Amino acid sequence: MGANLEVTPATRRDRRGKCLSVIAPSYNEAAVLDLFFEQLEPVLDACVTAYEIICINDGSRDATLPILLAHRRRNPRIKVIDFSRNFGKEAALTAGLDAAEGDMIVPMDVDLQDPPSVISEFVDRWEDGYDVVYGLRADRSRDTLFKRLTSRLFYSLFNSLSTVDMPSDVGDFRLMDREVVLALRQLPERSRFMKGLFAWVGFRQVAVPYARPERAAGKTSWRYLKLWNFALDGVTAFSGAPIRVWSYVGGGTAAAAFLWALVIVLRTLMFGRDQAGYPSLAVFILGGFGLQMLAIGTLGEYVSRIYQEVKQRPLYLIRSRFGWEQDADTGQNCSSMKRAS
Repeated sequence: MGANLEVTPATRRDRRGKCLSVIAPSYNEAAVLDLFFEQLEPVLDACVTAYEIICINDGSRDATLPILLAHRRRNPRIKVIDFSRNFGKEAALTAGLDAAEGDMIVPMDVDLQDPPSVISEFVDRWEDGYDVVYGLRADRSRDTLFKRLTSRLFYSLFNSLSTVDMPSDVGDFRLMDREVVLALRQLPERSRFMKGLFAWVGFRQVAVPYARPERAAGKTSWRYLKLWNFALDGVTAFSGAPIRVWSYVGGGTAAAAFLWALVIVLRTLMFGRDQAGYPSLAVFILGGFGLQMLAIGTLGEYVSRIYQEVKQRPLYLIRSRFGWEQDADTGQNCSSMKRAS
């Protein structure tokens, strides 16, 4: 496990009269939505007074949106945000955080790899006084060896390069107090790595270990290349070390070249040997060219991030919102509780 963010809670809370918001990004999840609501709603009914489920349709190409709207007609506490196109999970999470009205906010996947039953334990720990209660994967034996090794490498690299301590084997599945979400809303960056942002804001945090099951249905859209790009975004978003290291590489290369030149001069003066140097010249040229390209690529990652920020484009565009109408008031959702208070 990576950095330990657990601290002693300051004060206890009471869940009575509080509302919980679930944020559920959805991209081509038609196969699993019925089962998701079937398992989630009884848990929420049992552990909180009021709740809302905010589902973000992230440009799905299957029947995700019609199924979400059908469930919304059945349960008005379900709200739906329909993006104009696919903007990615980080944008969908941000949209859910922007729209959530609950005192507690829980982002989770709809594929049921984030078990709804764990939410009740999250709420218990929130009552103990913790501001962030994050789910910690207790067992990764189902993952391939390659995925386990690369995951461990990523967390180790991230925590060694960044000033932010991010716990390993932790995803987006967590409960956050409203104060935490208000802090997250103040962060303006366009290129977002939400797990890093969750760790960056701090607050009182505690882990809840849980067993992460297989997907209930459907196929994941996360492939290794996408995970690699996601990890690269995470490192470059929270550390300048990858670009700073090239100052040391450049200095070391220059020093090595100077020493090698000194050796050649000394050998020529002392032993009178001719130094044709074609092999060593080729090695230096090719090695230097490779290092330059790698350095330019690293610099390009940061320039690309700057480019994305200065354009100031919105993180997402919403085509339609369902569930924020006044006549949707059931007396058991977050909107009605806010108006009553």
